[in-house]
Amino acid sequence: MGNVTSSVAAKFAFFPPDPPTYDVFRERDGRLVLPGVTADKNMDVHLLETKVGNKIVATFWKHPFARFTVLYSHGNAADLGQMHELFIELRAHLRVNIMSYDYSGYGASSGKVKKIYKINMHFVFELNVELPKNLLKRLVPSEFNTYHDIEATYNCLKKDYGIKQEDLIVYGQSVGSGPTLHLASRLQRLRGVVLHSAILSGIRVLYPVKMTFWFDIFKNIDKIRLVSCPVLVIHGTNDDIVDLSHGKRLWELAKEKYDPLWVKGGGHCNLETYPEYIKHLRKFINSMEKISMVKPSKKLTQNQSIEVKHNKCLRFGKT
Repeated sequence: MGNVTSSVAAKFAFFPPDPPTYDVFRERDGRLVLPGVTADKNMDVHLLETKVGNKIVATFWKHPFARFTVLYSHGNAADLGQMHELFIELRAHLRVNIMSYDYSGYGASSGKVKKIYKINMHFVFELNVELPKNLLKRLVPSEFNTYHDIEATYNCLKKDYGIKQEDLIVYGQSVGSGPTLHLASRLQRLRGVVLHSAILSGIRVLYPVKMTFWFDIFKNIDKIRLVSCPVLVIHGTNDDIVDLSHGKRLWELAKEKYDPLWVKGGGHCNLETYPEYIKHLRKFINSMEKISMVKPSKKLTQNQSIEVKHNKCLRFGKT
């Protein structure tokens, strides 16, 4: 079975942009900044420590009249440097705060040791060489590191900004649906969940299996059943990376279903360019303001285009 797990890991891998698309610097007053990002007094940069000791970068984009905060987990072929234009647009059009973060091994987050990362990925996944667990845990992006990463980011929202579960919407794009559902399955008072081009599980992207194997990763098909808040699913009908059936099945399994958005002709990484994307998200946010957090709701009901220049979200390597 070791060969099976290595094969799966080799096919379903993380692809952090190389080199990273941004750097983080500390100014004389101690404040962290992202050079190249338009100066924005309502944007904070954080360097957070996870429970396994990794240091990850997170950005908080504040809207002065926000009712909710969106915790955004991006896809596996992007980093924060490529996403900031989208965050600015979402903040403006949805009137929400946006908190996002880079996974361990991405961007300026720790673990991105280029030579060691590439060598380790090659030997571990191709030659099955056993390396010390501590070294692997710290140096390569992994499923469980993404869980630690989102937990550290959520803790920052609570501690530094006083964000309550009831005012938080978690948003997962592509592989980001994994850490998103991990957190949502553990927090019972979240306001809502958005699953954007989400996956049922790692293996199910590659093979149409009917059962969940122990060596699978991002077992969203199981975790979605534990989510108690409203769930919005957005998926493109022409997604050739993660089939539309993933989104439809996740929507079917959700306890509290919000009207899904099946973007006609949409692919895997371009849904933000369709006018219905922002329109539907805005209606979802408005609906979340109206629902009662005391009495669970039943099934919930449902011009402006956003141009995204660098929103790379997911790649799969075939071996």
